[in-house]
Amino acid sequence: MNALEALIAAFPGNPPEPDVPDKYRGDWLMRAPADVRPLALFRPRSTAEVAKAVTICAQRSVPIVPQGGLTGLTGGVVPGEGALVLSLERMAAIEQIDPLSQLIVVQAGVPLQAIQEAADAAGLLFPLDIGSRGSCQIGGNLSTNAGGNRVLRYGMARALVLGLEVVLADGSVVSSMNRMLKNNAGFDLKQVFIGSEGTLGIITRAVLRLFPAPAATALSLASFADYPAVEAYLGLAREMLGEALSAFEVMWGEFYIRAVAGKARTPPLPAGAGAYALVELSTGDASADAQMAAFLEAALARGLVQEAVLAQSLEQARAIWGIRDFGGEIVMGMSPVGNFDLSFATSDIHAFVQDMRVRLAARWPGIATIVFGHVCDGNIHLVTGNYADADAHAVEVAVYEITRDHAGSISAEHGIGLHKRDFLHLCRSPAEIALMRRLKVALDPAGLMNPGKVLA
Repeated sequence: MNALEALIAAFPGNPPEPDVPDKYRGDWLMRAPADVRPLALFRPRSTAEVAKAVTICAQRSVPIVPQGGLTGLTGGVVPGEGALVLSLERMAAIEQIDPLSQLIVVQAGVPLQAIQEAADAAGLLFPLDIGSRGSCQIGGNLSTNAGGNRVLRYGMARALVLGLEVVLADGSVVSSMNRMLKNNAGFDLKQVFIGSEGTLGIITRAVLRLFPAPAATALSLASFADYPAVEAYLGLAREMLGEALSAFEVMWGEFYIRAVAGKARTPPLPAGAGAYALVELSTGDASADAQMAAFLEAALARGLVQEAVLAQSLEQARAIWGIRDFGGEIVMGMSPVGNFDLSFATSDIHAFVQDMRVRLAARWPGIATIVFGHVCDGNIHLVTGNYADADAHAVEVAVYEITRDHAGSISAEHGIGLHKRDFLHLCRSPAEIALMRRLKVALDPAGLMNPGKVLA
């Protein structure tokens, strides 16, 4: 009995699909070549079904490619020849909300927005937030250690996890569904799997931290002559807003022009400035608007901003966030397109952007360099375009080499996947990569878990 026959026999009520629909052949930017034929698509309904499928594949040396919401940008879910595509989309149950312990227990296939909404209904907050919130799944968020809009206050995805359940490469299940904030009893095993992109095991369930919902939030957008003024603005925000500061998003001028045009609406501020900054603050009382107004008045008095607007309604706040969230759409229709997720010490961002633009323009006159990002946590996104298809790889190499020259990381929050695998050495030392390989061999000696991703 071959692998497909064994899988079909093992799951008579939920059989694998031998014909893998196009949807499951990749993510937003990378697809499997047309001649690649995965073994089948399997959509398990429980951890037990995941474990049984992995056991059958391990016995027959069949590679497995776990998939979540397919919103990634590095090819981490692209299947190879003969691989079982294992989608977690049917494991979408919210199992428990514990308001007293401030936690929620979920299966890996729950969309991020569904967790946010469940927390909100309980009067709590799940702070992880990214533009693809309606489509991405929590298992994928954890496997890539997603960041997003509120890292400044709440940290990356790994900071929001109390416990995990994971299926290992041999089909065994490690259920470490810890519900305690403090637990120093031995190794913190969940951290091995968070950010490992399905190469060490498949996350099937998680215990996540919740937080008190803010009593009030305030949102503003300001424009600046140049980026150094944004740095001064960030310093003032930290000084005046302190822990109430929950988001600080920056859009360079080129991004803002494209975003407001793409939204086809009257922009909250005129286009043409050097940079724009979205600031959100959250408070435990009703003082949010007053705090934001005082902050904006101080910034204007110091001559830091050109113009500023304070959102007066939920609709206006959503419109401003919608401009920032256009980052996920800005790559659509651009060909070729370079999509970079980079990280630096915050104080190094300006030097990188200036150097990058000078060096790229010298080699590719007229190249588009569109920059936006979180900035306060050091993460910026760069989209490049307007060059020949034949130059796409050279542009990518140049950007990552410039990133290395400024002591940055080639991946702040999107992961490595397949697309960035060959550039990992530019930001991780030989000793670090060697240790990653040792972990991979120890947990997946046959190399069947999402093969070819992260490590070459």
